[in-house]
Amino acid sequence: MNGRIDLHTHSLLSDGELLPSEIARRACVLGHEAVAITDHIDASNINTIEYLIDAVSDVNENWNIQVIPGAEITHAPIEIIDKLASKARQLGAEIIVVHGETIVEPVVEGTNRAALESSEVDILAHPGLISYEEAEMAKDNDIALEITARSGHCLANGHVASVAMEVGASLVINTDTHHPNDLIDYNMAYQIGLGAGIPEKELKEILEDNPQSILRKNRIKV
Repeated sequence: MNGRIDLHTHSLLSDGELLPSEIARRACVLGHEAVAITDHIDASNINTIEYLIDAVSDVNENWNIQVIPGAEITHAPIEIIDKLASKARQLGAEIIVVHGETIVEPVVEGTNRAALESSEVDILAHPGLISYEEAEMAKDNDIALEITARSGHCLANGHVASVAMEVGASLVINTDTHHPNDLIDYNMAYQIGLGAGIPEKELKEILEDNPQSILRKNRIKV
């Protein structure tokens, strides 16, 4: 089995059901090389990143999987997305995700663009009906667009994949894990990519090379 890298999961430090250590254990069993825990944050709880770092340090010292502390900026005013991303990075978040304009939640219009204008953001999660102009911004600013396994958010996967591939923006496939059975292995991630209309010849790059590129950019060794 190829090593899987999932850069968008949630623990009970936000609205997930799993301890960070349980996410790590389940990911390890599924053959993951690395998993990022990116709990939801805004200005009210951004300091939870410090608790997450303590938790994943113990796992990284003892288990054969790299657990990466991160954050997902969620439903925040668009005017402070860049400020929150910078503060999250200062607090030790190594992967910065922004909760994009999914079609199943009332995300503020303009969130996609605000995320894509921030130099600290790595991934725009489930960006919904993203425009070609926004996808071009993602390409120019080296921000990956997410194909997701998450129910509801995944309804726009085909659109996101089509627009991203047309303009040459980077794609990643993540789970947005909240529940025990949300994590998936490499084969299922591959199938989700096919279902989004991604050609087989491009899936290895999306599943392996693109996540590794994000890790290298942030000097994260796996």
